[in-house]
Amino acid sequence: MDVPSLHSRFLSDALPRIQQDARVAGVAVTGSIADGRPDVYSDVDLVLVVDDEAYDAVMRERLTLIGSWTSLVAGFTGEHVGEPRLIITLVGPPLLHVDFKFVRASDFAERTTDPEILWDRDGLLTGVLAQQPPATPALDLQWIEDRFWVWVHYGATKLGRGELFETIGFLAYLRDTVLGPLAARQVDAPPRGVRHLETIAPEQARDLQATLCGHDRHEAAQALLAAVALYRRWSDADGTTINRNHNAENLAVQYLHTVIDQTR
Repeated sequence: MDVPSLHSRFLSDALPRIQQDARVAGVAVTGSIADGRPDVYSDVDLVLVVDDEAYDAVMRERLTLIGSWTSLVAGFTGEHVGEPRLIITLVGPPLLHVDFKFVRASDFAERTTDPEILWDRDGLLTGVLAQQPPATPALDLQWIEDRFWVWVHYGATKLGRGELFETIGFLAYLRDTVLGPLAARQVDAPPRGVRHLETIAPEQARDLQATLCGHDRHEAAQALLAAVALYRRWSDADGTTINRNHNAENLAVQYLHTVIDQTR
């Protein structure tokens, strides 16, 4: 496993200490390290597999345990990204971002990608990977369509009111939730917001530049129109059948144009 020296030193130091806790059944790494493309800016994404009967106790001790495994600078739980099992940390110095995800042994099979196993106490992790393939959730185009035109109207109201910071933030939300995943879908890549889009889908990433804007009402208006155009193009790209709400689309886009005309 070829990783940057800082990341390698962290793993070499922390892994033997983790192994000393008899409640830990194994350790794996995900993310760019497991994918074979880490760089000096990469996080370390650790998965700590804990015996089921010890899981609740380990969860209560997580920050203390991490502090015994490495030089913990700061850490907090990951509810804001929908993953309360996660502890997001900085360790060091030198500073390194490390995510510690604690999972029950019985839950290790539930994964979207295969991790790289770093240590496997009794062969459990290896067995799970061999028996059950990862399940990557498909992008739910209907879920997006059911919301998109309401979101367009919302963005138009912020533009009309002159709340440009809100409009800029809204455009970032559309890129992360809708346009980035749709762009990745064009090249058969997993939908992960806008992560690595410049690398995995460079043509689509160039198109997305049209949805960027400064703190300027005209630029924000053009960026909203570009977002609508890209959604229409990319959501129709492979002919997948979804229930289009054409009435909502027409009314929301008409409203957006009305707002733009009124704010010129």
